[in-house]
Amino acid sequence: MSTGPSLASVVFLKISEFARRRVSEQARLRAQLEAVVAVTSADLAPESRVVLEASDGIAIVILANPHAALAIAERVLAAGQAGLPLSIGVNHGAVRPTGEAGDEGLIGDGVATAASVADFAPAGAVLLSRSYRDALAEVAPDLAAGLRAAGIHTDAGLRTHELFSPDKDAALRRRRRFLVLGAAAVAGFAGAGAAIRLSVRGRKDFSASLAARARASANGGTRYLRGLLDRLQF
Repeated sequence: MSTGPSLASVVFLKISEFARRRVSEQARLRAQLEAVVAVTSADLAPESRVVLEASDGIAIVILANPHAALAIAERVLAAGQAGLPLSIGVNHGAVRPTGEAGDEGLIGDGVATAASVADFAPAGAVLLSRSYRDALAEVAPDLAAGLRAAGIHTDAGLRTHELFSPDKDAALRRRRRFLVLGAAAVAGFAGAGAAIRLSVRGRKDFSASLAARARASANGGTRYLRGLLDRLQF
């Protein structure tokens, strides 16, 4: 079922220099990343998130929970420190199901911008867009206040992005709490050949949540959503 656009936070997990690696190494790193995502996103309700495969990594789309997006990004980075070179971009923007038969994916500026932000992030780092920072400030102003400016960057499409990074000291303390659990879980999941696949029920619940929030935004006449829709490229 096709639904209209809705706002979501997107965590784009990019394997650094993926295309330059041998096929065997690509397969190993992707399996390792899938294991990390399985562990770090397990506490999110199926109807609140969807996991998408990308050519060089994975994108996690989280509905109505900007705070969870930052937590997931830091958990993934901590769990993947041993041999998994990741560049992570986080954005908040409009997404929608493709609506194409047999395709369970999502498209929209929210996903595309998160991928662009990940391109700017060096290996082992998280960068956040201005729109994500603003969304985080509404629900967790203390966390948003701790973000540091990371400059203004221009992507291949000549769009400029004002970026931020988490406070390194605070992030380090959080990473230490997740490191032991994440490293052990990665070994277990990777050895079993775990793969990321959201259940059919979970996808339906997520689509239903998108539809409900899209209707709420339309009824409320949210100007922020309208501005994002003008930039969508479906």
